[in-house]
Amino acid sequence: MISSGRRYRRAACAAIAAALLLAAAGCGGSEAEPGEEINATVSRIVDGDTIVANLGGREERVRYIGIDTPESVKPNAEVDCFGPEASDENERLLPTGSAIRLVVGTEPRDRYGRLLAYVYRKNGAGQELFVNADLVGRGFADARVFPPNTSHAGEFAQLRNRARRAGLGLWGRCR
Repeated sequence: MISSGRRYRRAACAAIAAALLLAAAGCGGSEAEPGEEINATVSRIVDGDTIVANLGGREERVRYIGIDTPESVKPNAEVDCFGPEASDENERLLPTGSAIRLVVGTEPRDRYGRLLAYVYRKNGAGQELFVNADLVGRGFADARVFPPNTSHAGEFAQLRNRARRAGLGLWGRCR
């Protein structure tokens, strides 16, 4: 039987080792500056509001700012109503290899080390789709304010309210 003190020390050592590995891999660090614009490509979709993107050869988990989609892959949690649909729509909007532009939030990272960003899909000829806003406006995501990343909070709230009134997406099926 391991004493609680030894368990605590092992857990602390494991946490420190994980932090060092993340820092060495360029993940969970603070190299992204608030407001910085980063060109990237989509490596894969995690769920409705998180992707893995390739930033010049470095893989980063990117969490969309200002929105929240129903859970579809959260460990030890049930799949939420409309979670798979939100993930599928995110994948439809951003297939692997899609060129994107990330605008880093005022607070660049969340407590899990994910890069926090507004995500824009490049459509060519200078056209872009604001993915965060599109998902909210069509009822695949809810608007959520997480200060200090609030620059589009009013826009997202308006889009959510319109989608809710129209019964779009999750508003027509789950609420």
